[in-house]
Amino acid sequence: MHLRRCRANLTFMVAAFQITSLQIIAAALVPLSFFTLLPLGRWLRRGQRVQIGFAYQLFALAFSLYLPVALFGPKLLPKSSPAAPSAPVASSEIRALEEQILALQKSVKSLSANPVQAAPDRSLSLEELSRHLLSATALLGTLVLLALFRRFFWEPWFQRRHQTAPPKFLSQLFGITVFIGALLVILSSVYGRDLTGVLFGSTVVVGIIGFAMQDLLGNIIAGIALELGKPFKTGDWLQVDKINAEVIEVNWRSTRLRTTDDVYLDIPNKTIVGATITNFTHPNRQHAIRIRVGFEYQTAPNTVRQALVRATAAARGVLSTPPPKVFLVDFSDSAILYEIKAWIEDQAAFNDICDAIRTNIWYESQRRGLRIPFPIRTLQIERPHRSPRENREVLRATLSKHPLLQLLNPEQAESLLATASSVHFGTGETIIEQGSEGDSMFIILHGECSVSIRSNGLSRTVATLRDGDYFGEMSLLTGEPRTATITAAADCSMWRIAKSDFAPILHENKELAARLSDCLAARRLETEGIFASSAPTLEVSAKRSQYAQGILFKLYSFFEL
Repeated sequence: MHLRRCRANLTFMVAAFQITSLQIIAAALVPLSFFTLLPLGRWLRRGQRVQIGFAYQLFALAFSLYLPVALFGPKLLPKSSPAAPSAPVASSEIRALEEQILALQKSVKSLSANPVQAAPDRSLSLEELSRHLLSATALLGTLVLLALFRRFFWEPWFQRRHQTAPPKFLSQLFGITVFIGALLVILSSVYGRDLTGVLFGSTVVVGIIGFAMQDLLGNIIAGIALELGKPFKTGDWLQVDKINAEVIEVNWRSTRLRTTDDVYLDIPNKTIVGATITNFTHPNRQHAIRIRVGFEYQTAPNTVRQALVRATAAARGVLSTPPPKVFLVDFSDSAILYEIKAWIEDQAAFNDICDAIRTNIWYESQRRGLRIPFPIRTLQIERPHRSPRENREVLRATLSKHPLLQLLNPEQAESLLATASSVHFGTGETIIEQGSEGDSMFIILHGECSVSIRSNGLSRTVATLRDGDYFGEMSLLTGEPRTATITAAADCSMWRIAKSDFAPILHENKELAARLSDCLAARRLETEGIFASSAPTLEVSAKRSQYAQGILFKLYSFFEL
């Protein structure tokens, strides 16, 4: 009998030890799996740029709690202690315990017989806990899988196929659809819910919801159509309702645009689909713009075309290939209308390019003596500017300081003043270009110019010219190509002395050619730095004489003296 009791106690202790071991393993498995999944999520987020955040941490926690329940299940619940084998003669303690158990069973039966008085059992069973953890793990795992799908399949495939970043709203729409599908599957399979009534409910309710969401659904369907048809993509420049704007984003409901004034437009997708859209970027960024301008009837169209083509080609932002074109489009009431067709790439600079073209047209027309007439129905009131006599006095004072023109006698200077022309250049315009042919010189009355020289493919600024300075005298007297590029650093007023203005003076006084040659030789020596060097005087004098003879020969040949 004593031996039987020892065996019973030993069996009870072994069973209790087994249950405690499983509970310890399950308790250790939760933090172990959780802290194993966290570094994996950190690697995916930082190393692989997968967009997972707090949802992944919740998934790791739910999975860690569900794992021991799925592995061990009912084994985690405490079992009733094994009963010792019945002895021929039971002890008094065992009889007392049996009597207590019988009394407890009677009381339980009496409570179950009276359901009003019986207290409901609100404790969470292991089966219910397992279902809840499985549902949470499945839903959160769906979010993690969607993030992995977007990063490793959807985005690379869309980038290879369309050469652009995939739109957000398509992946969001797909994600929501998959998540709702997973939720319905869990409700049906895990919780055993009948979803027939949910999916095929009252037609009245469905109709009301559909009517209330018709605008939203219409915009979503229109957004899908935009993505499938691909009339534009993010970064394209569009014209919508005569407004130029850049595509910033295409989302669920609308398309976001940004104008050249940094004003953001939010246009519903249905409106975009139903509107006529001009895409300035597709299939390539190069496209043409058109500008109209009118000139007076007395000016020959070919003369106007030459002026407009030159002014347009010099504008910043206009492509040199294809070259600009000019069309005569109409004979209007007060002017002949011309249309300029110029090619550009950067639609964001549209306003700046149009401004540069129109500005260059004004300066070019002023230099060529072309008039842009006022409309006939407009009252024109002209106010006097500085008189030609005042301008001539300024030029006369400037000529008196010019080393070349100081060689002229008063009669020759007055003759030159009568034939020289006044010209204007706007900021940024190129007045002369290095290497180009020329037969005129310029004297700056007002303004500022920069001098740049191109060498070995690089251009550098070497000097700045201001009021009273001059340039181009070598081309005027010898016809040599321009040796530098002169650009207007500010609006400039100048006098231009052309070959046709200077030729009569040289033909009347051929001795002037020798003095001009000697003066030009001296200036060339100054430019080359020979005057400032330590070379002997005889060597400098010989060099000057050599330069003078060469310049005089070119001068005689150029003016046919």
